[in-house]
Amino acid sequence: MSASVLAGSLLALLALSGAARAAELVMFERPGCAYCRQFDAEIAPIYDRTEEGRRAPLRRATLSGGLGALFGGDTGGIALAAPVRYAPTFVLVEGGREVGRITGYMSQEAFWGLLDAMTRDLTRDLPARGLPATARN
Repeated sequence: MSASVLAGSLLALLALSGAARAAELVMFERPGCAYCRQFDAEIAPIYDRTEEGRRAPLRRATLSGGLGALFGGDTGGIALAAPVRYAPTFVLVEGGREVGRITGYMSQEAFWGLLDAMTRDLTRDLPARGLPATARN
């Protein structure tokens, strides 16, 4: 095997292993959820442009069935620490495991404060390019 093929294979393997450990914020929602719509109006339009959005991109999952139906069922490959019972619930996932959770959505201020506290220790090598606090309001 040539050195260039070996180097290319090693780079591909490193890229895959990094992707497996990447953080994401999973929003569990239900159809007709008023608080989910409020999040969609206030946060979703700018989330991906914030430092938090770059550190933990948003992925959505729809809850169905009774309370806690997701726990023990299809969790999308996430090792949850507890059942997801309420919508919206935001689960911070790193390496396929839950590392933090926000249950419910009250306001922009509460969401950003809680999310900042949860994401502070993630992926420290990202440059600080987040929107100023005034851009979030």
